[in-house]
Amino acid sequence: MAIATINPATGETLRTFQALDPTQLESKLQLAHDTYQTYRHTSFADREPLMLRAAKLIEDEKRMLAELMTMEMGKPFKAAIAEAEKCAWVCGYYAEMAQSFLSDREVETEATRSYIRFEPIGPVLAVMPWNFPFWQVFRFAAPALMAGNVGLLKHASNVPQCSLAIEEIFLRAGFPLGAFQSLLIGSKEVEGILMDPRVAAATLTGSEPAGRSVASIAGKHIKKTVLELGGSDPFIVMPSANVKKAAEVAVKARTINNGQSCIAAKRFIIADSIYDEFVAEFVSGMKRLKVGDPMDDSTDIGPLATKQIVDELDEQVQRAISSGARLLTGGHKIDGPGNFYEPTVLDNLDPETLVSCEEIFGPVATVFKVQSLDHAIRIANITSFGLGSAAWTSDSNEQQELVERIEAGSVFINGMVASDPRLPFGGVKNSGYGRELSEFGIREFVNIKSVWIGG
Repeated sequence: MAIATINPATGETLRTFQALDPTQLESKLQLAHDTYQTYRHTSFADREPLMLRAAKLIEDEKRMLAELMTMEMGKPFKAAIAEAEKCAWVCGYYAEMAQSFLSDREVETEATRSYIRFEPIGPVLAVMPWNFPFWQVFRFAAPALMAGNVGLLKHASNVPQCSLAIEEIFLRAGFPLGAFQSLLIGSKEVEGILMDPRVAAATLTGSEPAGRSVASIAGKHIKKTVLELGGSDPFIVMPSANVKKAAEVAVKARTINNGQSCIAAKRFIIADSIYDEFVAEFVSGMKRLKVGDPMDDSTDIGPLATKQIVDELDEQVQRAISSGARLLTGGHKIDGPGNFYEPTVLDNLDPETLVSCEEIFGPVATVFKVQSLDHAIRIANITSFGLGSAAWTSDSNEQQELVERIEAGSVFINGMVASDPRLPFGGVKNSGYGRELSEFGIREFVNIKSVWIGG
């Protein structure tokens, strides 16, 4: 795939970039190695003001950064501003909390003194996707840099200007040259970087096949990885829920970021006694959504990131219909320039078929009717993914059972799944392993060293 900015709203190629040649890539890898040798010895007091300056730059320039996101991958401008604000939040959060998360932990043993020390491990390769082109990167970079590591970013090839802008933010904030570098390279170069002894570890947010590839290569070289992969998140609504509120949130949960989010609700699992009421509200809400120019503040859904994504989404919808699904609204590409797809709702699906369990990356919802809480949980867990999940019920016993039995990295009760710097984020099953954010995220890429000192 060419490294280029192609406006998904118009299909126009705005700018192309030359990939790094082997000599340029080697220089950047050596710079990361050399920078780490000194940066690792800086203190939290040294790093904190740099990260706070990065947060301020993002906040001050959020509209410009949002325009860049919208131009390259098509998210609504108002959502892009919110993404930039969230990046400033995570930078400020780790500037404030990193020292407490990584300070020495005293442990009482027979030794004169014994404690746990957290040390950086080196350059970390981040292979990042296009759908949240700033947030996905900053939620890795802020803790990694505050821990004393340095970062190497292989971003998606359709968001090169976002990638370069992130590197520039860290440089302007005062981080040393080489502390965070953007690598404009193709996917085929990732294996060589993972094999390089100067690279200590890797994190990837992306597809299941990409995760398997990175994990396999890194495993051969005994390198730590964190993987955040796909999701087919359930959204369960039980009879005691506020059905109207649940349906209102369901529309947002399915269509956030134009429906292109791993933690977007995708499978709506509804109790039979409220099924008709929920579906009527939900379909009505999906029909009201405005699809169009992502720079227009009144737009709810912009274009999908690439033409290929539109084609794949439509193939999934048509496959579902041909297998017996009922189309309640939408179901077609939108004619004209740009990568637009109608907000779509399908029901009457077999929950065990492939199309019901796989990840659908776009504004397409599937709805399932269930007879009991047990039935709802069984359908929720039937997929190979386990990233996020949401459930709506005012029954405290049902809430506890849902928390205990749903197989996912997070369970949100009476709310929409969202990542938050204060809470760990990640999945189980084929949604990956390891955690980002909170104290758990910053400890993924450190050497947890036990120290024992005798008398």
